[in-house]
Formats: sequence, C-alpha cells, structure tokens
Amino acid sequence: MEIEFLGAAQTVTGSMHMVRTAHATVLLDCGLFQGQRRESFERNKRLPFDPRAVDAVVLSHAHIDHSGGLPMLVKSGYDGPIYATPATRDLCAVMLRDAASIQESDARFLNRLAEREGSAAPPVEPLYADEDVIETIGRFLSIPYRRPVPVAPGMRLTFLDAGHVLGSAITVLDVEEHGKTKRLCFTGDLGRYDRPILRDPEVAEGVNVFLSESTYGDRLHDGTDKMDEDLARVVRRTHERGGKLLIPSFALERAQEVIFALKKLRQKDLIPRLKVYVDSPLTVKITDIFKLHPECYDTETRALLRAHDSPFDFPDLHYVETVEDSKAIDADPDPAIIISASGMCEAGRILHHLKSSIEDEKSTVLIVGYQAQHTLGRRLVEQRARVRIFGVERERRAEVVVLNGFSAHADQRDLVNYAVATAARGAIEHVALVHGDPRPQEILAGLLAGKGVGPVAIPAPGDHLTIGPALPATASA
Repeated sequence: MEIEFLGAAQTVTGSMHMVRTAHATVLLDCGLFQGQRRESFERNKRLPFDPRAVDAVVLSHAHIDHSGGLPMLVKSGYDGPIYATPATRDLCAVMLRDAASIQESDARFLNRLAEREGSAAPPVEPLYADEDVIETIGRFLSIPYRRPVPVAPGMRLTFLDAGHVLGSAITVLDVEEHGKTKRLCFTGDLGRYDRPILRDPEVAEGVNVFLSESTYGDRLHDGTDKMDEDLARVVRRTHERGGKLLIPSFALERAQEVIFALKKLRQKDLIPRLKVYVDSPLTVKITDIFKLHPECYDTETRALLRAHDSPFDFPDLHYVETVEDSKAIDADPDPAIIISASGMCEAGRILHHLKSSIEDEKSTVLIVGYQAQHTLGRRLVEQRARVRIFGVERERRAEVVVLNGFSAHADQRDLVNYAVATAARGAIEHVALVHGDPRPQEILAGLLAGKGVGPVAIPAPGDHLTIGPALPATASA
C-alpha cells in the first residue's frame, strides 16, 4: 500500500489523498483549495492525477475544501462511485451547486477586473457548471455509519462518526494485499467532545496506519460555558451601542451552532430581545437538511426534537432568502444580529453587510471560524485599519471580536487524546499529520511522540508513504 498526499499537506485546505495498492486506487476526499480568488482558480483548475485511474472515491464530509473538487473529477472523466454518508450526500447536493454558482460569479468578477486593467490573459472559466454537479451527485452511494462495504478490489470501507459536521465520517479502510490486511484510519476533520447537536467522535479499533488532521495542534479551545458567556457579552455590548452584530459563518454546522447558542441565551434571558437574521439561502437549505437527519444528533438534541422544540427556531429569528429582504436588513437602523456566509468573507451576502457596517463604530464583526491566509476574514482578525470590500478600500471602524470556541475542529487536547485512544486499541505503525499548518503540526507531532504514538510524518504535497514492500512503478504512476 502506498499513500500519496496531494492536498491539505502542510496546509489546512484542499483535502486530497490517494491510496494505491497493486490492485486498486482509492481517493480520499477531493477538496478545493480556498483562499484569494485568483490564487484559488490557479491552484484548482487542474487535478494532480489522472481521474480515469481512480477506482473509487471516499468522501469524509461535505465541506468544500473536502468535496469541492468532485465535479471537476467527474467532468475530467471519472466514472466510478463516490462513497459518503447519507447526510453528506444530501448536503453536497446543495453545497456543490452553490459552489458552481459562486465560481461563475467569481469568474465574471475576475474577467471584468482583467478587462479594466487591460490584461491580455485569457478569460477565467468556472471550474465546473451546475450540469457537472448534477452528474456528480448521481455517482454518490450513501453508506450508513458502522456498516462495512467493499469499495475496490482488496479494500473494505467502514464509516465512523467524526462529530465534526452533520454526516462527517472517520474513514476506516481495511486493505488486503499479499495475503495480509492493514487497517488505515483517516480522521477527515475530527470533531470536539461534549459539543451541542452532534455526537462525539468514535474511535476505530485495530488501526495500523493513522492519518490525522492537525488544524489546531498548537492550541486549546474555550469550553462551552465560556463560549456562551463571551457570545452574550458581545451581543449585549453591541446592542447597548445601537449597532449591528455581523457574524460571518460557514453555512454548514457553524451557522446552526451559533443559532442554537443564541436560542439558549435567549431562553436564559442573558441577551436582549433583538432580531436575528440568517441571511444565506445556502444556510437555510442546509438547516432544512439538518432536520432530516436525527441519526446524527446527540441525546440532548434528540430530546429537544421529541419535545417539538427545534434547536434552529426561536422568536425573532428570521431566515432570509430574497435579495430584497437582505437589503432591507442594512436599511433598518435598529440593532440586529446578522449571520451570513461566507465564513471567510470572500463571497456571499456577508460582503454586502460588511460594506454597510464596517465603517460604523457602533457595530461589531464577530469571527467564529478559521480564517485562511490572504482572505478578508484573516485581515479582519489581524485588526487591519483598512480593508478592501468589492474592490474599494474602506476604513474599519467596527469592533472585531474573535471567538475560537465555536470551532468544529478538535483542539490540541482532543487530537492527542484521540490518537492515544486509537493507539491503545490497535497497533499503529505509521502516523501522518495532514490538514494543518507546519507549526501546529510540529507541536502536535512532538506531543504524540511523547505519548509513544508514532513514528509521526508531516508529509508535504506530493510526498508518498509506503506501507510494506514498495509498489511496482506501473501501479504508482
């Protein structure tokens, strides 16, 4: 067995790993690199392998940095199955179509910019169209948690609950070669313990090869109680100033978690009564999908649903879909909370709300998720005095607050504990850290080594990890 690390290697985006044996080739995730528009187009416009050489694709979850390249894969000639959980399949049906729409919009923007600058470069084309997404969704095969299925010659797949987002899965591959079986565990994005809505991550048994995410390998998250207290404090402070609280949020999981947190604070009278807008058509669709998958919920959330007390509804909460209603929010002078995509402020309706409120010292921008380098979200986190929105530089007078407690990723303690628990239930021979920046990875690798988990590799893009005898050149080409 050989593993090639094609994406999310020493970075936190574009998850893509190839597992090859003498008999089969399976792709783990097919994500898009996310960052600045032009850089993203350049890095995503071609796949780093031959799609026709892949026998099967296994998708860990629906986030675009893990799933967004699938329509390109199909468009380029891949005609095999895509294995995912039922919730992931349903989420991809709306998220990938939204990604295609954003790409068309971004291509128009870049082409208009190039025309204004007099560039002779060829026009930017979207990576794929809606028709490619529809063709891709037709290739999905939904596999429930904990049900082993053969996916390629000599490879059997089992999904375990990752607890990261709705439908997220830990991929367990049993790989048989030369009469021996090795068990590979790929965490995908690992969730946190004791979080609202979703269940805790499950631990795989008998793992020999362990691929772990490492996004927050260098830090700890705040607990739920402190997170709620901090959120309430920001809401009250912004309300007292008479401003708007803008919450750029990923449409999947983060938005639903923020909604649930606000609901609980309202029920405890810890925040004032004010209008809360969820201004993202994609978030509205995803929240509807949440309601269809109670099999992913933890005990507390299932109890709420049985009592007909949805975690995603409360008085003064408004789900906004039309452009006209979205514009009316900014025109209304009253204080309000606005939850809107995209989470890194690189696209979507949040940009219009930022344009309206970024120069208002009464308002607040609340960052509740990871912000990649070179994004508008990262520049806000860095407290830049001036930021560019829709190509126009604006003075930032609004307060910017960062609450990392909402992260759906495991923190350093969670990552170490999960790896130790996995090692205690198996015989780990190889560990590779993916989906993380180099510094957090180095710190996490040291902690794992200190716990006797290893040896630990930190692969760079294009690196190979060989398990057992090296493959013939023809099999790894």
